Amino acid sequence: MHVQAAPDRILYVDDEEALLDLGRMFLEREDGIAVDVTASPHEALRMIRTGRYDAVISDYQMPEMDGIELLKQVREAGSRVPFIIFTGRGREEVAIEAL
Repeated sequence: MHVQAAPDRILYVDDEEALLDLGRMFLEREDGIAVDVTASPHEALRMIRTGRYDAVISDYQMPEMDGIELLKQVREAGSRVPFIIFTGRGREEVAIEAL
């Protein structure tokens, strides 16, 4: 009897709604990955606090709160969930600030 493991749960945060749908479709092509999405960093913070995510993927540049600030708040809340920030630009200062 083969027991299927629970899927890895990913939270994808981006203020561009069209990218949320594309990102979810792309990530869920891989077996064993389930993706939740939100356009709101504040909603993302609430969702992350549930502890149900194995990783978070976040856009860097968002109007309400940028990805670095979201990461800071996630860490301040005590979560050690792996956190990926992406930006459309090759900006070293974003990576440096995240570290």
